[in-house]
Amino acid sequence: MFERMREDIRSVFQRDPAARNALEVLICYPGLHALWLHRLAHGLWCSDWKLLARLVSHVGRWLTGIEIHPGARIGRRLFIDHGMGVVIGETAEIGDDVTLYHGVTLGGTSWNKGKRHPTLEDGVIVGAGAKILGPFTVGAGAKIGSNAVVTRAVPAGATAVGIPGRIVARPDDEQEARRRAIAEKYGFDAIALGQNTPDPVAQAIGQLLDHLQAVDERLEGMCQALRALGSDYHAKELPALREEDFAGRQG
Repeated sequence: MFERMREDIRSVFQRDPAARNALEVLICYPGLHALWLHRLAHGLWCSDWKLLARLVSHVGRWLTGIEIHPGARIGRRLFIDHGMGVVIGETAEIGDDVTLYHGVTLGGTSWNKGKRHPTLEDGVIVGAGAKILGPFTVGAGAKIGSNAVVTRAVPAGATAVGIPGRIVARPDDEQEARRRAIAEKYGFDAIALGQNTPDPVAQAIGQLLDHLQAVDERLEGMCQALRALGSDYHAKELPALREEDFAGRQG
């Protein structure tokens, strides 16, 4: 038991740069207190001391602001940062090295008995205020953005953001280079392209740029074919988009 507690404390230092010393972590981190009380409550629950298990869980909620049903299954080195408002349902399952920030809900969408809550595999990170609702799996190493509402499975290593939660993907280097080239050709730079955090709006703009490039290449090919057939057609240069057309108005 004490080795598991030491392991939990070490995991805090690995994931929280604000942690200064073991004593501070031991007495001032409600996420740890909630986790340790849950282990007691879960042991009682599995031993069929259901009412006492719920009482321990209720006391833990009152002390820490974190509600974990005693039936939930939690792996090793769970880190709940700040923790206030975190809710983990009865049939939720959490793997090893998972990180939850404050306001996270692992909830259900059904009143039926059985599996109602999500499964988080190893290494999942869930941002502040996110809601993961339903009996599906969030794959290992996946990330859930702050305030996202996720209601379907998330593949391993993916990032889900928004309401409802959508999987976002980064373009590869070649695709991003093509998008930048077409944006420069039309006289402006796409919003948020190449930022570290993927954004669904930027992704949609990137898809539009891909489409524009395909149309541009097709038109160029048609012009070349016409010239090869002896046409004297000459395409005009496209007008440049002025930067001031996209700037916000003052006053």
